[in-house]
Amino acid sequence: MIALLIAAGVAMMTSLVGTPFLMSWLRAHSIGQPIREEGPQGHLTKAGTPTMGGIAIVGGAVLGYVLAHLRSGAVFTWGGMLCMGVIACAGLVGLLDDVLKVRNARNLGLKARTKVLGLVTVAVVFAWLAVVQADVSTDLSFTRMGTLGIHLPAWLWGVWAVLLILGFANAVNLTDGLDGLAAGSGTFSYSAYVVVAFWAFRHEGVYHIPQGLDLAVVAASMVGACAGFLWWNAAPARIFMGDTGSLAIGAGLAALALLTNTHLLLPVVGGIYVVETLSVILQVASFRLFKRRIFRMAPLHHHYELLGWPETTVIIRFWILAGLVTAMAVGIFYADYLSIPGVRD
Repeated sequence: MIALLIAAGVAMMTSLVGTPFLMSWLRAHSIGQPIREEGPQGHLTKAGTPTMGGIAIVGGAVLGYVLAHLRSGAVFTWGGMLCMGVIACAGLVGLLDDVLKVRNARNLGLKARTKVLGLVTVAVVFAWLAVVQADVSTDLSFTRMGTLGIHLPAWLWGVWAVLLILGFANAVNLTDGLDGLAAGSGTFSYSAYVVVAFWAFRHEGVYHIPQGLDLAVVAASMVGACAGFLWWNAAPARIFMGDTGSLAIGAGLAALALLTNTHLLLPVVGGIYVVETLSVILQVASFRLFKRRIFRMAPLHHHYELLGWPETTVIIRFWILAGLVTAMAVGIFYADYLSIPGVRD
């Protein structure tokens, strides 16, 4: 428990204190966010706000994770290091995208194909090492290994892992469209995995995840880093996380789900990201098939903006929804534990 507090505390303070220095450096080098012209007109005033703030999130999380291991009893594991590696490497892909956006002075960075290739490379390396070194279960699971009785061959589990990482990295990226929305939602989502991973550690005989404590430390580091960054990213944002932060947050959530054998619980934990992504899919499909739009604008948060909701109202209500699905996911996880024969004896 002390390791979790150290990880979260160090990550939060690093992100909280380090972000102003990052903002100063970004302003000094005229690194600001380009705003897409087809977005809500009210967002045009945000042009030039420092971006790439995800550097503070990733940096804070990595430092929190490392320093937490100075505590006796906390040991580095392949699972924990792989998860943190996915966060850092996905953040690096996002950083390259953000750099190109600023350099081109347009909201267009890496080509879609190049960005996908970068994320797929990160995911493939993760999946390979997870099977070879972290001894991860290749069962398709909901709340724990064996819940569905579906065993996947290692190669098929690897394909599933790539799709999950790619999907959630892009889902959080789509959600990151309002000040503090992704950072606040990410704080809730990673909190769920602090509980899940620590519970798996305390009941290792049930969940068979020897790296549970280390995964909880990773999740706690991201909780602290996202919360610290939110201080500066809350509306009106003084800095944006950019793809550096959103891709790191999404990829890290998927990696935690894969390593804790909660693959199918992840859509509940990250329900807000799933809804945002579905809104885009439905909008595109409806327009291409019927030449009609379902929403005034997608992702969904922009629809409510165009209905006249103030930006802060949309953000806070989406945070509430993120908190509700987080609580629901933890409740489902615990209810499954109570359903195991003999656990109450």
